Amino acid sequence: MQKNTIPTLSISAQPELIEFLEKNIWHEELIPAKLVINNHPFDIGITYRGNHTRKLRKKSYKIDFGTYNEEFFGREVHFNAEYCDPSLIRNKLSFDFFKQIGSLSPDCRHVFIEVNGRPSGVYLQLESVDDLFLQKRQLSNGPIYYATNHQTNFSLLTTKGEPKSSLIAGYFRKLGDSEDDFDLEKLIIKINTIPRNEFGKEIIKYLDVKKYFIWLCGVICTQNYDAFIQNYALYRNGETGLYEMIPWDFDATFGRDWNGRVMKFNRVPIEGFNTLTARLLDVKEFRVQYRILLEEILENYFTVSEFEPRITNLYNLLRPYIALDPYKKDAIELFDKEPAFILQFILQRNHYLRNQLNDLV
Repeated sequence: MQKNTIPTLSISAQPELIEFLEKNIWHEELIPAKLVINNHPFDIGITYRGNHTRKLRKKSYKIDFGTYNEEFFGREVHFNAEYCDPSLIRNKLSFDFFKQIGSLSPDCRHVFIEVNGRPSGVYLQLESVDDLFLQKRQLSNGPIYYATNHQTNFSLLTTKGEPKSSLIAGYFRKLGDSEDDFDLEKLIIKINTIPRNEFGKEIIKYLDVKKYFIWLCGVICTQNYDAFIQNYALYRNGETGLYEMIPWDFDATFGRDWNGRVMKFNRVPIEGFNTLTARLLDVKEFRVQYRILLEEILENYFTVSEFEPRITNLYNLLRPYIALDPYKKDAIELFDKEPAFILQFILQRNHYLRNQLNDLV
């Protein structure tokens, strides 16, 4: 494969099964299919993935190979349509940024997908956060939960202020057992009930605070409004026993929301807004720790000079494929404007956050 190209994946399945999926977008069971890349065929199971994205014209897919596949760095792989992101690069920019600042983050790459001979367009191939994710990084085994809806706000109440039906409502257990559910409930109870004067010394028994702040810095910089209440993975490190955050679904970033609409650079405050973040930043030593981390990231990593070559490279890589994407080919003009739009957001967001650092005294 040449350096300036992306892989083409050819997926084939019985037409009636594809038609069944199209008519039953919430069907979770995999249908049998075949995937071919570089003339290498693989037997797979495939279905749609996501929540509101299933209602969009261009659907996202989940693919399961049954066993570990080195070519696709996983057993289960997600293919995100990135339909609402006119640049198609925000997720990848975000995940690469998280890695750079020291946070756990899924591997990803862009691919071009064809289904039964018809182009489906440019997708982002995304590593699943599961047992293989941990093994590849030589991390100890531990439970993993996906935060799938806005009830996962680390509060006893929903975002509407109503008591939750379950403290772990909205969490999908990817790895672990029912005993781990009890442990997660305990974490949420502790977050909400530890007395203010004891919170700093008690929460470190349950949460890796520094890693949480690194994740928080990534969320604050990229301005993912949704990440405070959903769209993350939660991992309890088997060695330390402490919970860590992993970013997930970061297409609504860099100045656009989940519908692709413009979001002003000052929409999310420097303090964030979920219960856990508020309680952590209520502790002065934690607040200072967060400020130091964020200041370093704003100085060295979240800058136009750092992002410009990455954005340019991704733009040049994807540009030839946009005309082949049936869902994006009519929006090439907007795609062409996105690099400048993202860089302007980074400049404005960086300046805004630097001016807000004094609020963390």
